[in-house]
Amino acid sequence: MNVDAERSMLIKDIEQVEDISLLQAIKAVLHYGLQSEGKISVEQYNRELDEAEARIDRGDFVTHEEAVNRIRGWRKTGG
Repeated sequence: MNVDAERSMLIKDIEQVEDISLLQAIKAVLHYGLQSEGKISVEQYNRELDEAEARIDRGDFVTHEEAVNRIRGWRKTGG
């Protein structure tokens, strides 16, 4: 499969996603991969840690058990 076909399939799959947490995870992976070899500065690393801690403090996170249950749901529905 070529890059254009793979990209098109990925876009179609993403358009079906209704779970904001999953979309945010996909976005984070894409942003990480688009950076030069995934390397970030110490400042960016610390900024991301601060942002993550703020989300946790607000209760904006998914527990391991919730993540496992969501994944099991994906398997049942085919993704």
